[in-house]
Amino acid sequence: MRPNLPKTNALGQTPLSTRTIIPLHAETPLEDRRRRPLRDLRISVMDRCNFRCPYCMPEDKYHKDFQFLSSQQRLSFAEITRLARLFAGLGVHKLRITGGEPLLRPELPDLLGDLDGIEGIDDLALTTNGILLAQHAAALKAAGLDRVTISLDSLDDEVFRAMSGGRGSKDKVLEGIAEARQAGLGPIKVNAVIKRGVNDHTALDLVEHFRGSGVIVRFIEYMDVGTINHWQAADTVPAAELVERINTRWPITPVDPGYHGEVARRYAFADGAGELGFIASVTAPFCGACTRARLSSDGQLFTCLFASEGHDLKGPMREGATDDELLAIIERIWTGREDRYSERRAADGGGDKVEMYYIGG
Repeated sequence: MRPNLPKTNALGQTPLSTRTIIPLHAETPLEDRRRRPLRDLRISVMDRCNFRCPYCMPEDKYHKDFQFLSSQQRLSFAEITRLARLFAGLGVHKLRITGGEPLLRPELPDLLGDLDGIEGIDDLALTTNGILLAQHAAALKAAGLDRVTISLDSLDDEVFRAMSGGRGSKDKVLEGIAEARQAGLGPIKVNAVIKRGVNDHTALDLVEHFRGSGVIVRFIEYMDVGTINHWQAADTVPAAELVERINTRWPITPVDPGYHGEVARRYAFADGAGELGFIASVTAPFCGACTRARLSSDGQLFTCLFASEGHDLKGPMREGATDDELLAIIERIWTGREDRYSERRAADGGGDKVEMYYIGG
């Protein structure tokens, strides 16, 4: 647990609110209509990215003239910290910084230092493509970051280039992972989105490379986040198929979840060389245990990765809403939540959905 530091905002000013809400919701957690508590907040700090992954931000759509958000349109660090503090009061204890690519946001360690001091937050993580991680890992750790997840879809140079839109370098990502380990950002997780016929033939290379290193590889089923990736069910390699492939080479056994709502199904190597994770949103939906909310870089609150629209928090905040008024808005949104897209994919599929780069994975 983090120390109980004085409740100041990102500018070191007096407390944002005098309302004492943590004890209240510790006894009566905020729940949605399916009795799922609010426990995790994923905060996008940047809509831009230095990759052009075809399944997320293809070059033909997000070209050099594409109009991303301006700095004024994005939430400031003080605004992010204020909202994170309010969410913590409603039961959130895990924060994850995402993008786009979050390491493109200038002075990001300053924000992490602010978030690290929030009472009730006991896990502060970041997801990155890893290209800039080597130069920032030590500063991120010093600011209060606990752990990091790196997106790495393949170790094959040609496949890596295809899946990153020709941007970046696999070796730079591996260098970032090494520096993150050196800085003490752990446990380190490597996320690989597996698409049939594109990188599924290189999945076992990732396992072999990181086995015994302490780095946890997690395979994510290719899914229909947003609308620009033109997802089809045939593109998805079921997690069970990958488990079978890996088990044939290196025997693995299931591991109990580390906490309620853990999205990855965990497996341990029988020889003690670490563990793997499988995120099977398509073939084994976990909507019933989802405790995540997502905040876009321009202050839209989303209650599902597959949502078609968000709820504006930036507008009321900049118009002078008090903390109690913002809390009422957040409470209304979460208690009205009914999302279960992955469980109803066949019935609800199609239609516009928010793109992944905008709210993070």
